[in-house]
Amino acid sequence: MMRGIRIFSSVPGEIIYVMKAAPYTGSKQSWLIRYKLYHIPFWCLYHYLWWVVAMGNPLKAANSIFFSIFAVKFAFYVVFQALAVYFNLYFLMPRYLETNRFRVYFTALAVTLLSASLCIVSGYYLIAFLSHKSIAALYGDTACFFSFFSSAFPSTIASMTLAMSIKLTRQWLQDKRRQQLLEKEKLETELKFLRSQFNPHFLFNTINSIFFLIHKNPDKASSSLAKFSELLRYQLYECNDIQILLSKEISYLENFIELEKLRQNNNIDVQFTLNQQNSIHWGIAPFILMTFVENAFKHVSKHSDQPNWIKIQLDQEEEQLYFAVSNSTAETTYNEVVSYGGIGLQNVQRRMDLIYPGQYKLDIQSSDNCFVIKLQLSLSELVLAQPLQEQPVF
Repeated sequence: MMRGIRIFSSVPGEIIYVMKAAPYTGSKQSWLIRYKLYHIPFWCLYHYLWWVVAMGNPLKAANSIFFSIFAVKFAFYVVFQALAVYFNLYFLMPRYLETNRFRVYFTALAVTLLSASLCIVSGYYLIAFLSHKSIAALYGDTACFFSFFSSAFPSTIASMTLAMSIKLTRQWLQDKRRQQLLEKEKLETELKFLRSQFNPHFLFNTINSIFFLIHKNPDKASSSLAKFSELLRYQLYECNDIQILLSKEISYLENFIELEKLRQNNNIDVQFTLNQQNSIHWGIAPFILMTFVENAFKHVSKHSDQPNWIKIQLDQEEEQLYFAVSNSTAETTYNEVVSYGGIGLQNVQRRMDLIYPGQYKLDIQSSDNCFVIKLQLSLSELVLAQPLQEQPVF
């Protein structure tokens, strides 16, 4: 579900909208789910089953847990192993494992396992202190620190392994579902985009403009026809992957802008500023940038006595892409522009949520005479297949 925050600017009549994705919960979650308190019965049941296996009798295990001093030992196992598990899942893994800092992660994981095991071992001695009995009287003559540790440490590793297996399996299922949604969204987006682009208005006007240029300016007509051919080839054949070269997307933008300038009247001033370093190895999802440019041409003002303009700026610094599109408007409301025909800005943001989760920032600003879109995107390096080299023939 898309949510918009409306901020009133200090300029009279100007309203700034900032679009952002917010998870849709449907209804207000209960406190049990919000704070994950349903995990407590799971860990209690998990450790109870281990006690049943160790004692061989479920009633004896339940009596030992709930009606004896050994309830302290049971609580120490549940609490400290759960703390170790969640510290690993929600702190160590996101910060170190998922960022490929393996040495730091495994070191911190080992320290966590040792710390949790030592805390559990302290529960054995706490029971002896509370019951005013010796260690030998409670646990047997062979009981000592190492026997306690040899029980607590493998148990903590087993709990950690179980929790990581559940989380990784759940994450794998979510990634697989996300990939399926992404492929479905990509197909729907391409179909809607092609349907909006290959319409009689766009095709016929462009062809007619090139036709009239054949007699008036043959060189320009030949160049425009080449751009038109490149545009069609890109849409049909070169954008079938999830990621394409940024240089191809920029070339497509340039061709589209030139053809739109050919179709539009001369009273629209179009400026395209490009500042980039090396775009050879950087990839981007197709049609992401194109949607904002098409939006500007569709909703640019058509004043006869005032300037009509479109400004497009693309800046790239390594993996960071900054893209801004602004155009003059004729009292166009925010909702009309965002929900225009074709794929729409909301659908584009939903697609970016699938392709670039947490890797982009989209700001949309609207006023009575101007509409501005600013996008900051983290690009990914695209690995290209190396061409085969010809082997010498002897």
